[in-house]
Parts: sequence; C-alpha cells; structure tokens
Amino acid sequence: MADIAYRFSDNPLLSPQDLQPSINGLEIACLLNPGVFTFLNKTWLLLRVAERPKQVDGVISFPILSDQGIEIKKIKEDDPELVINDPRILTYKGVDYLTTLSHLRLVCSDDGVHFYQPTDYPLLQGEGKNETFGIEDCRVVLIEETYYLTYTAVSEHGVGVGLRTTKDWKTFEKHGMIIPPHNKDCAIFEEKVNGKFYALHRPSSVDLGGNYIWLTQSTDGLHWGNHKCLIKTRASKWDSKRVGAGASPIKTKMGWLAIYHGADDANQYCLGAFLLDLNDPSIVLAQTDAPIMKPEEDYELNGFFGQVVFTNGHLVKGDELTIYYGAADEFICGAKFSIQEVLSLLQYL
Repeated sequence: MADIAYRFSDNPLLSPQDLQPSINGLEIACLLNPGVFTFLNKTWLLLRVAERPKQVDGVISFPILSDQGIEIKKIKEDDPELVINDPRILTYKGVDYLTTLSHLRLVCSDDGVHFYQPTDYPLLQGEGKNETFGIEDCRVVLIEETYYLTYTAVSEHGVGVGLRTTKDWKTFEKHGMIIPPHNKDCAIFEEKVNGKFYALHRPSSVDLGGNYIWLTQSTDGLHWGNHKCLIKTRASKWDSKRVGAGASPIKTKMGWLAIYHGADDANQYCLGAFLLDLNDPSIVLAQTDAPIMKPEEDYELNGFFGQVVFTNGHLVKGDELTIYYGAADEFICGAKFSIQEVLSLLQYL
C-alpha cells in the first residue's frame, strides 16, 4: 500500500552542499529534521546541521565542543579500542561519541519551497557541559507571543531535553536541561489545556520498558511533572523498535492529532498518527495501524543513514498539513497531507 504523502516535486529542498560550514576545516555531512514556524510572513526552518572534519584514509576524526571552542579528535582506524558499527556513533576506550557535531541554523522562504539563509540571524550552538556533543532536532512552538525551542542536548552525560525561548529570533533566553537523560523528542502543545502546558517526550530504557511516547504537564513551561506513558511500540509492526513525537499536536474537532515517527528492527523510520482527547490529552483515542508515510523515494532510501523519513516540524492551513522532514539523515524535504485523510485512517481504541 502506498503512503498518503504528496511529496514536493522540488525534493530535496536542501542538501548539505547548499549551505556553508560554520567554520573553516569542517564540512557539512547532513541536514536533518527541522523545526518549522512562520515569522515576518515567511516560512522558517530551524535546521539541524551536522558537521565533521573532512575524512582521510586511515583516520577517524570528529568534533566536540570544549571551553575553547570546537576541538577535533583523531583516532586511527585500526586502533583496537575503536568500535564503530554505525555511521552516527563511535566508541573509543569505552566512551561513546558522535561522529558529527550538530548545531541549529535558520533558513527562510517566501514560497515554502525555495529556502535561503538570512545573514543577520545567529547560529544556535551547544553551550555548557550538557551540550558538548551538540544540539539536535529542535521542535518550535509559538505560545502567547513567545517561541519555545525544545531540542536534544547531547554530551557524555547522555541525551536530554534542552529549552531556549525567544520573541525575535535574535536574542534567546537559555533555560538549560528541562528533562534529564535519557530523553528526547519533546514537543510542547501549541496552546495550554485547562491552564496547563502539555508536552510529549520520549524517555528510553535499554533493559526494562522501551522507547515509548510519554505525556507531561507544567504550570510554567519550565518545570515538568505528572508523566504518563501514552504510546508504546507494537511487535511485528513498522513501529516495533521505537516511537517518538513529531511536532506539536494539531488541534482538531476530533481531538489533538499527533504525527509521530516509528522505527522497526531494521531501523526503517516511518510516520504515523494518533489522537488525544481535547480536554484530557492523557487519553489516547485512536492510532493509525499502517504508516501515513514511509521511505519510498531515492533521497529517502539512500543517504547518510538510509530508509528514513523523520519530522519534527509542520505548518497547518485549513485541511492542508505541510510537513518538512529529514530524509535519509541527509536531506531536507517537504510533503503535504490532508488532515481529514489522516483522521480517516485512525483506528479507535
């Protein structure tokens, strides 16, 4: 069965060669998973840009952040203490590192298709001991004239959820790590429910439990509690290995419609949807059985890490849902959906 995504004919919209590295000596390996918002009558993407030194034969080199800036580590490929079975992660002397260092970068568009990098907006980079391996996969939501940026903060301490806020995209207030490791995929709802902030997030468990989607609530948007597990992996299905939230849930007459990603044992990433009660988001009403989008095009099947469609950003206009997504962990693409069509595929629990 084909998925229900109407992919942009211009895909990929952005590739690594379309942007310049942040500093000399690095190259952009991947563009990934943008946060999406509107500002000054334009469509904006907050891209995850993953960089590394140009690789040479016989040596694995990768960047990390230190107090002095970006530090390049180099390890001989034949070093017996080097373990690298995944293009994204390596282990050296028992310590895990990322093969790239990610920052967040703004691009904008007048038509939602052709994007460029404005010159007078800053890059957002990791800061402090909890972000030495970079910041990744930002979700953006506008609540009461403030943009909330929830992102994945990565360091040797683990993977947690960081938060920054802004009103103008030039000055930012940093709130540190709001959910400690191991946690990611945090998407705050686009409005308060019964006076409270709500957010989806994804704790991870290696030995007990699994990679499930949880709900949390807050009175101030900074301190979160009353956590509840909502969506679990499903054996023998497309989301059997892990699930995680996409962007902020969409308010519909039927309930809060959430787009989420799921992966199977072969690490193929697809998109699905579930529905939460409007007045009590802790109640799951329905979920799609099959993916609404799966890797099909060459740019989704082949790249830095193939067989991936992954989103944490979208725009809504009437029934039209425009999703911007990372493809094969390398390219930025776009697709449109009918919200009613997505709702029609939900199976009520």
